[in-house]
Amino acid sequence: MHIVIVGHVDHGKSTVIGRLLADTKSLPKGKLEAVQETCRKNAKPFEYAFLLDALKDEQAQGITIDTARCFFKTAKRDYIIIDAPGHIEFLKNMITGASRASAALLVIDAHEGIRENSKRHGYMLSMLGISDIAILVNKMDLVDYKEETFNQVKKEYTVFLEKIGITAKTFIPVSAMNGDNIANKSLKMPWYEGYNVLELLDAFTSEKKQDQLPFRMPVQDIYKFTNNKDNRRIVAGTITSGSAKLNDEVVFYPSGKKSRINSIEEFNSPLLTKAIAPRATGFTLTEQIFIKRGELICLSNQVAPLISSAIICSLFWLGKKSIKAGKKLTIKIGTTKVMATITNIIEVMDASNLKVESSQKIKRHDIAKCLIKCDRPIAFDTYDVNQQTARFVLVDDYEISGGGIILEAVKTSDSKLQEQIISRNIHWIGSHISKEERQVKYGHRPALILIEGDKSSNKKKVAREIEKQLFNQGIHVYYIAMGSIKYGMDTDILDEIQSNEHIRRYTETLNILLDTGVVVISTISKLNREAMDYIEDVLSDYIVCQFICRKNCSTLSSEINEKLITLGIIK
Repeated sequence: MHIVIVGHVDHGKSTVIGRLLADTKSLPKGKLEAVQETCRKNAKPFEYAFLLDALKDEQAQGITIDTARCFFKTAKRDYIIIDAPGHIEFLKNMITGASRASAALLVIDAHEGIRENSKRHGYMLSMLGISDIAILVNKMDLVDYKEETFNQVKKEYTVFLEKIGITAKTFIPVSAMNGDNIANKSLKMPWYEGYNVLELLDAFTSEKKQDQLPFRMPVQDIYKFTNNKDNRRIVAGTITSGSAKLNDEVVFYPSGKKSRINSIEEFNSPLLTKAIAPRATGFTLTEQIFIKRGELICLSNQVAPLISSAIICSLFWLGKKSIKAGKKLTIKIGTTKVMATITNIIEVMDASNLKVESSQKIKRHDIAKCLIKCDRPIAFDTYDVNQQTARFVLVDDYEISGGGIILEAVKTSDSKLQEQIISRNIHWIGSHISKEERQVKYGHRPALILIEGDKSSNKKKVAREIEKQLFNQGIHVYYIAMGSIKYGMDTDILDEIQSNEHIRRYTETLNILLDTGVVVISTISKLNREAMDYIEDVLSDYIVCQFICRKNCSTLSSEINEKLITLGIIK
């Protein structure tokens, strides 16, 4: 179990861990004595925190800067304990450490009381979905081990936790420096009859097992092999939740493409019959489909993720500069990376006091409820369904400057088109003749040669010339103009030729032709970026070459021929 220890700066997090390790004799042999000797030589008082604070600046300033990890074992289980920094300037480090944990200890100084980061860290644990939380009221020796002081801290912090929807498992009065209630029952606080810290750790229950959630695996990369007649094409990534087994039908989102698991592969490991979260693994598929990094793999018989280009989220801002509505950033969810814009700041909250205000500016360390619009549709879950696929980070000028959780998906103008693409891919009934078999039979790959131009261009003449040349070379080729579709299947549409429905039907026609394995040449009026993105998304399994035909474009034929030679379609 991963346990994170958080709290305001200098409230004693590192000391709690150091004392726990020392009292349970979990330190490497001679480590405690070596640190004590170093302190003696430097005329510096020994602190158990020094056992964890390895960086020079940390020891000099008495604060934790980076997250430190130590390994610990009880009779019940193994632990990784994460010591997260409490200083507000290192809040990003604290979140990084806490995001790996399934349970948390939050330390509050009994003498100093509840501080802003005591609350801010509590809220961040809530956002990260850590439900097993216990509060250690530390430095009880500084308040003479008074029960009234402990009860006052407990009362105040319980009220705060209730506001953010958290119920602490317990509150424990401790003195980490003196070892009270760390690994043993304290005789100085007979009024307390609950767990000590060691007992508490073993009392924590593991979070809901990731393998019990719907299967989710972000595509990290596609690995192709060629040596020794190895023709595997492995889709690799880390399973974030759920499990998958051989022959399971998988769907890739947001494209909606589907296939079946042919084999489960791991580096330097025998073949598996089942893969379970959270592990890095790879799949080969029964049908080779074109997929890209960032797609989310799911099982077809389980609940599908949400697909949208707009989300409502709870955002925690860590950037040095405040941001306003209209700010463009990069959003990263799993392996998905896409440009996005904060289009609306719904409300802003100060996490240290939960004060909510209406503002169009988010300051550093504020939490805001926002509407974010992405440049293209992405696949995700909402936070109440699957925390792993609902978390994201925001990158501003090459630096991670914020993060948050997705609360809901928002319908946009392109949502219907995206739903249609996914529905078609999921329900597509393919031929028993594979794309590879057609390629071998025809001697070339399918491809789309898209020639754009206005009415005064000679695009149709060029297209017919290319079609004839390819046909004479034995290429299976077909020319179709957008006008043939416009005045055929699209006669029921009265809008302009660039309308979404025109583009959808046109692209679906091209997709059917390309699925037969032929080279398709098509002419169309100039496309806007949105329409071209849609065509490329739908036809991502195929080569799509785009050419612009201008007046008296005599060189376009040779330009297209050179491209086809480069792609290996013609010789």
